[in-house]
Amino acid sequence: MIVLLNKLKLKQIVQVSARYAHEKIHWAKLKKKKAAKDKALEHFNEFYAGVYGDEWPDIRAALLSEESKYMAVVNNFSDPERIQPELELLGAINLKSLYNVQKENVEFFKAKRAARYGNFPDKQNSEDITTSKDQLAELQTTYSTNYPNLFETLNAETTEFVKEDQRIPTELKSIDENLNEVELDTNRIVNSPVDSAILQEYIPATKIKGLDDWVLESDYYRFYDKASDFQINVEKEFVLPFPEHLHMYAFERENNSRFPNPKKGSTGVSDYYLFDGGSILPVLALDIQFNDMVLDMCAAPGGKALTILQTLMPRILVANDVTESRIKRLKNVMNQYVLNMCEKENMLIITQQDARAIDENGRYNKILVDVPCTTDRHILHSDDNNIFKPSRVKERLKMPEVQSEILTTALKLVSVGGTVVYSTCSLSPVQNDGVVHVALKKAWEENNSVMVVKDMTEALLPLRCLYNFGNIDLKYGHIVVPNLKNNWGPMYFCKMVKVQ
Repeated sequence: MIVLLNKLKLKQIVQVSARYAHEKIHWAKLKKKKAAKDKALEHFNEFYAGVYGDEWPDIRAALLSEESKYMAVVNNFSDPERIQPELELLGAINLKSLYNVQKENVEFFKAKRAARYGNFPDKQNSEDITTSKDQLAELQTTYSTNYPNLFETLNAETTEFVKEDQRIPTELKSIDENLNEVELDTNRIVNSPVDSAILQEYIPATKIKGLDDWVLESDYYRFYDKASDFQINVEKEFVLPFPEHLHMYAFERENNSRFPNPKKGSTGVSDYYLFDGGSILPVLALDIQFNDMVLDMCAAPGGKALTILQTLMPRILVANDVTESRIKRLKNVMNQYVLNMCEKENMLIITQQDARAIDENGRYNKILVDVPCTTDRHILHSDDNNIFKPSRVKERLKMPEVQSEILTTALKLVSVGGTVVYSTCSLSPVQNDGVVHVALKKAWEENNSVMVVKDMTEALLPLRCLYNFGNIDLKYGHIVVPNLKNNWGPMYFCKMVKVQ
C-alpha cells in the first residue's frame, strides 16, 4: 500500500509523457484526435474569413464568447401590465418604441440629405424636420454614447440602395443545356473568394462517396440546373410591422446586462421569454395579422412559435417538428408559458411529421421556415451532437438540400397573397441565399409558384442602432451578425410573398 501511495504522489509531481499517459489509446492517435467544435472553428476560419473579410475577427470573437445577449418577450398570458414597467426599471428598452423614434429620425436625415443635394423640402416638411430634430436631440441626450450617427449611416446606405436597385429582376438561365457554349450567369451562383473545396462542405450532393468531406464540382452545378426563362422579382419594403400586443425589451448597444430569470405570474406561467435578439426579426417579417392561419414548419425549441402566439392575432398556429425529442422540447416551452390556454381556444396545434411531407395546400397564409442548420454559435461550444462529428458528415453535406426541400414545400403550400419567411442561425451563404435561390426556382418549375422577394433594407434601417447587419452582397435576404458590442445572431431571414 505504501509503495502504491508513493507511485501516486510521484505521478502527481512528475509530468508523464503523452506517449505513456494513456494505456488504451495510442499516444500518436490521441494527439491527432480533434474535437468536433475545433473542426467547426477551423472550417469557419477558412470559409467565413473569405466571405466576411475584415468583419470576421469580431464575429469570431463574439461567437466564441461564453455569454450572448438576449431579448425579453413579454408573456401576454401572464401579467403584462406589471411585467413591462419592471423590465423598464431594469433599463431595458421597448423595441417597438425605439423603432418608431428611430424611424422618424431616419425620415429627418433623409430630408436633410435631400436638402444637402438641392432638393429642399416644402414648408410643411420643414416643420416636420424641426419636430424630428427636437426628438433626435432628446434621444441623443439620453443615449448619447450608444447610437451611431444616422446621417452617416444614410450616406453610407446611398451606394447600397443603388446597388440593390440593379438586382431587380434577376434572370435565370439554364447551365445544363450546353456548358461549353452558354455563358454562365454568375449572379445566380453564391460566390465566395475562398477555395471551392471548402465551400463544397455545405453544397448538397446527389451522391456521396464514403465519408469524403467534398463533393464534385459538377454536382454543385447540377444543384442549380433546369432553370429556364424565369425572373425573380424583388420589391422594396419600407416599414417593419410591429403587432400591437407584441412587446419586446432589449438593452441598448454595448450594454451587456443580463435579464433575471423570469418569475411566475398570477396565472401560473412565466413572465417573459428570453431568446436571441436576432430571432425576433423573422417573426416581425411575417407581419402577423388578425385571423391569420400560421404554420411553423420546424418549431422546436419553440421561441418563435411562442412569439407568434404573443401577437394574439392568429386564428390558428400549427407548430410542427419531426422528432419526438424536439416535440417534447416544444411542449415544455408551451407548458411553461401558455399552459393549455391556447389549445382550449383551438389556437395552437402541435404536430409531428417531416416538414417536407406536409400537403395542406392553400390552408396557410403565413408560414415560418426556420430550418435545421449548422447552428454556428452553438457548435463552437459543445461537442454533443455536433454536426461536425465524423458520424454526421453525410448529414452535414446534405443539409442545404434538405433545407431547400423544406422551403420549396412551404412555397407550394402557402396561399396566393400569403407570406413565407425563411430563416437560419448560420453565417453560410449556401444555407442562406443559396437555398432561397434553389427553392424559388424549384417551386416555379414544379408547381408554377411565383414569389416576390421583399428587400427589407430600408425597413430595417432604424434598427441599425441596435443590430449589426452583415455587410456582404446578399441577393435575397438579410443577416444579423454578432459582434462584441451587441452579441446576438447570427440570424439570416428572407421574406417572400406568393403572387401566383
